[in-house]
Amino acid sequence: MMSFGQPRAPRRPSLTPMIDVVFLLLVFFMLAARFGHDMTLPLSTGGSGNATYDGPPRLIGIAAEGLTLNGNPVTLDTLPKALAPLMADRGDAVVLRPAPGADLQSLIAVTDALRVAGLTRLIVVE
Repeated sequence: MMSFGQPRAPRRPSLTPMIDVVFLLLVFFMLAARFGHDMTLPLSTGGSGNATYDGPPRLIGIAAEGLTLNGNPVTLDTLPKALAPLMADRGDAVVLRPAPGADLQSLIAVTDALRVAGLTRLIVVE
């Protein structure tokens, strides 16, 4: 009779390659996923462009350095009070002009402050 040696217990498969693949897939999907959520701003679109306006200017400049109302520096807290003498009606339009380099959060903060003050006609221009 032939002797094949000592019988061994069956080898268990190595899980290391499978764990490597799982971690690679995990890293891939984490990097490919979108972590933020999109949000739209409730702004109306422009009109026909034929209307003329001859009232006091209401131009709010939004820059990285701060805010300006018709070229004069203002803060976010004093902006509605500074606009009050220029507004005949709460429905009058206010023009917002973000400067290059101004962040979106500043624009949103200004629109929120003006909406809280009761101003609803906001126009954003380049």
